[in-house]
Amino acid sequence: MPLRPLLSDEAPVLDGSSGTQDCRAAPARVSREEAEAAVRTLINWAGDNPAREGLSDTPARVVRAYEEWFSGYTQVPAAILERTFGEVADYDEMILLRNIPFESTCEHHMAPIRGVAHVAYLPRDRVVGISKLARLVDAYARRLQIQERLTAEIAITIDKVLKPRGVAVVIEAEHACMSSRGVRKHDGLLVTRSFRGAYKDKDARREVLETLNG
Repeated sequence: MPLRPLLSDEAPVLDGSSGTQDCRAAPARVSREEAEAAVRTLINWAGDNPAREGLSDTPARVVRAYEEWFSGYTQVPAAILERTFGEVADYDEMILLRNIPFESTCEHHMAPIRGVAHVAYLPRDRVVGISKLARLVDAYARRLQIQERLTAEIAITIDKVLKPRGVAVVIEAEHACMSSRGVRKHDGLLVTRSFRGAYKDKDARREVLETLNG
């Protein structure tokens, strides 16, 4: 999903300075048996028989799927970036990994969010392996999310752990909660951005956006 030229430098900026504290500490987790029972209840409420052959194993499958879809809750995102490399021959220009595909889940309707993330930073003296940037995106995406918070969490973690001169995160995604229900509008893309450090400067921000649009 390529970034579209609508990302001009005049768009509003999300700086990630608020809403980043983890207020989502969960109560004690229920058992697997309780989770499967909840799925059977939902199947029954939807109008079907959870005991029939085609659905009898569905609760167990759903719980296993949830373990994958929400595996971000078992990860410590900051730890993903701990190993860095200093032998960069004084490289100090932008590092940009774009079109990182991700899947997340809307916390309002528990419907899929699918899109791409673009992550850039200006290294100070050390860099991180590019696969770690993709893993960081997944660690936050595989939770119940809203896109605005997802964008800010990625940027803030890179800023705090790597301590670069600047961080830029742009996310573009489709939301099934809008396409499959409610207004049922397809092909609508939500774009969110977070700029920190040197990328709060208008010219530096423009360089990132022009590179993405190019």
